[in-house]
Amino acid sequence: MKKILILLSLVFASALHAQEWQTSFSDAVSKATEENKPIVLVFSGSDWCAPCIRLKKHIFDSDEFKAYALEHYVLYNADFPRKKQNQLPEPLLNANKSLIEKYNPKGYFPLVVVLDKNEKVLGETGFVARSTPEKYIATLNKFIK
Repeated sequence: MKKILILLSLVFASALHAQEWQTSFSDAVSKATEENKPIVLVFSGSDWCAPCIRLKKHIFDSDEFKAYALEHYVLYNADFPRKKQNQLPEPLLNANKSLIEKYNPKGYFPLVVVLDKNEKVLGETGFVARSTPEKYIATLNKFIK
């Protein structure tokens, strides 16, 4: 019984710290509509874009951002890896290409676009040197009003 309680505690604790990145943009839109939350759409090159890697490491992977995002945003990462071993499945790559055509036609990386639940652009930002999770959250929230 004690082992079960410990196991359940660990599962619950990890769930609290989990950051839910949606696996498809359509899932993100559905969840945003259902939960009345904005979508944070991130365009990244996870294995070649140094600012993208730093943004993920210092902001998105921080406990502070994870906890806040879980309650306030729906997250989707439109990733464009270049290394062969990191290539995305064709349908996902094509979906991300459609997103880049619509929301990032200049091809900036990283680009973080905040959308409302109806897919209307509220604002965009990128990598900000020396930013903190708190400052980055404040920047995203300025777009939401």
